[in-house]
This record gives sequence, structure tokens and C-alpha cells, in this order.
Amino acid sequence: MITVRKSKDRGHADHGWLETRHTFSFASYLDPEHMKFHALRVINEDWIQAGKGFGTHPHENMEIITYIISGALEHKDSMGNGSVIRPGELQRLTAGTGITHSEFNPSDKEDTHLLQIWIYPEETGLTPGYEQRDFSALELPNQLTLLASRTGRNQSLTVHQDVDLYCGLLEQEKELKYYLPPERHIWLQVVKGVVAANNTVLHAGDGCVISDENAVQLAADTNSEFLLFDLA
Repeated sequence: MITVRKSKDRGHADHGWLETRHTFSFASYLDPEHMKFHALRVINEDWIQAGKGFGTHPHENMEIITYIISGALEHKDSMGNGSVIRPGELQRLTAGTGITHSEFNPSDKEDTHLLQIWIYPEETGLTPGYEQRDFSALELPNQLTLLASRTGRNQSLTVHQDVDLYCGLLEQEKELKYYLPPERHIWLQVVKGVVAANNTVLHAGDGCVISDENAVQLAADTNSEFLLFDLA
């Protein structure tokens, strides 16, 4: 079964310096039918104007993943980490018992376009932690690249939950198949282009739930990019 979450149906806010789309309920956007999907709590698509960003603010008991689509994001946190994340890189922040951090667009010319993803951890009260890795050399066309997993296998980042997060870069008219283990569920989020999931067509910004299927056939009408979450 495939259930589509169209881009236009997501929550929307325009703060001037920040435009954002919420797949699930977030901040002032409340939709009882879209609160979360299993351990996946937030997928926010953000556009941050040059030189702007989020001042220092707190988090706790959440796994926070940042995926840059274009531009860059400068991160500083209370653990002493300071870095800039760019396309091809992934950042994972374990908020655990509590951290504060800030996120700014370091450019004075270009906007930053990103996905911020929140995943519930398997347990609360974890020691705060941080990882960032460049996957650009591993992301090959027409196959899935494991970005994050519970065990950190295959050079992926470690996330404290039973979830595998993959990136897919499909070239025009190319396909790949993903097999679903029993009792697993997929959230597919299209980042760029047009992707058909078992003949259900999704455009950039669209997402979908894939459950009770043995496999999903993914095909691209044009060069496309997507994230695939395999969840317990």
C-alpha cells in the first residue's frame, strides 16, 4: 500500500528570512492526521536567506539529522562543535539529556535549502553526541547509499533508533528495486526531480508511506534525488 503526502498539502510558514514546509505537525502547524510516522517525527524543508538563521536554542531527547540540498549551513553547539555542512554531507546531532545549538546560512549571497529531520531515539536520557560525514564519494548514480543506521554500518552515521536512512540518485529513465523485510515500513521523500514508486508518481517535495509491500520499484522520469527511510 502506498499513501502519498503531496508537497502542496504540507504545513507552510513564511517568516521572511525563513520559508518552511512541514511534512508533520510542527510549531504552529497542527494536523492530527500527520503527527509522525513510526519513529520519524519531523521532516521540515527549509529555505534560509543569506546571512540569516536560527539563534541558539535548546533540544533534548531527539536525533536531529540535517541534509543540505543547496547552499551551506554553519552549526555551533554547547558541546563545542563548530562546522559548516554542505551538499553531499550529513550531520547527526543526538540531543539526549539536552544541548543548545545555532544554525546559520554563512553566505552573504546565496540562500540555503535543506531538510531537517527529527527521529525519536530508542531511549531517553542519552549522552549528547555529534557526527558529520561527507558521503559525496560514496553516492553513486542509480543505487542506494546508506547514510545513517542504528549500527553505523558501511560508513554510515549512527542514529539511536532502528532505522536505515538511504539516499538515492537516479538518472533519467533508470530504475532500482528495494525489498522490504517483514514488519518494516518505508517513508520516501523526493528531494529533486520526479520518481515513480510502484508506478505512483511523486514530484520534488512529495513524500509517501510504503507498507505491506514486498518490494518497491523506483523509476525516474528525470535526474532525481530522494531519501528512503526504512523503519521498524
